[in-house]
Amino acid sequence: MPRQEIIDAVKKYADPFRVTKGNDFRLKHFDPGDTLGLKMSKKDAGKLLERGSEWLALEQDILYAQDSWAVLLIFQAMDAAGKDGTIKHVMSRVNPQGCDVVSFKPPSADELSHDFLWRYAMQVPRRGRIGIFNRSYYEEALVVRVHQDLLKAQMIPPEFVRKSIWDERLADIANFENYLARQGVIIIKFYLNLSFDEQKKRFLRRLDRPEKNWKFSASDVRDRRYWDDYMKAYEEVIRHTASETAPWYVVPADHKWFTRLIVAAAIVEAVERLDLRYPEVTPEQKKDLAAARKELEQGK
Repeated sequence: MPRQEIIDAVKKYADPFRVTKGNDFRLKHFDPGDTLGLKMSKKDAGKLLERGSEWLALEQDILYAQDSWAVLLIFQAMDAAGKDGTIKHVMSRVNPQGCDVVSFKPPSADELSHDFLWRYAMQVPRRGRIGIFNRSYYEEALVVRVHQDLLKAQMIPPEFVRKSIWDERLADIANFENYLARQGVIIIKFYLNLSFDEQKKRFLRRLDRPEKNWKFSASDVRDRRYWDDYMKAYEEVIRHTASETAPWYVVPADHKWFTRLIVAAAIVEAVERLDLRYPEVTPEQKKDLAAARKELEQGK
């Protein structure tokens, strides 16, 4: 399929959930159960996703060979929204040698001794690689904003812990992403938009299945008490940091098959627009290759 046809084919799926201008963004305008009217079996959805994963694997190979661009995928969501499963299925065909997944845990004492972006900046992917942040620096304006006692551990000078700190953090993040974009880092951000009721169903399924009990934590239920606070925080995050160079995709997450298709479509569209090509062999390199072939054929 010609390049432009590929872009047009996936664009129609990803575009409705793409946010590049945050001024008018409201989370209530995005339905967690949306499927764009698509009706397909899990088997058909799986086949479509597999095609997307195969294509992405090919592009990742060229990205690695070209060694110029880097791709950073950021996943944010409430618990049980399906981040891990989405990453696993969408990236299933990508060569692990060219891809890094980082799951950020609560910061260590050493990390707390640095600025809030430090540990994330250290994990930005190198040129030619795909980096995946399973949660990210956005936690500093989400969980830390909802549970503001966490600020005390960050040892920030008291005069900077003020009412405007959240707007300042989001401005710093937006500036950081603009900087990365100017260095050739393609940033794609996903908020997996799970409904309150669907989260409850998934938590109960985890409790009903012994092999899934390990994924459940009592803190997950406690965080549900702050659902409205988290939704307000996510809305502020997206409003202040959505841009053309670092768009957000507010992806419906109540149906996992649809979530994975939209994430795959968004990545395919973004990478395809790079118009990647394998590096061209110079005349000098061609001479070296010809000499190598001659030596091999002569059995030396």
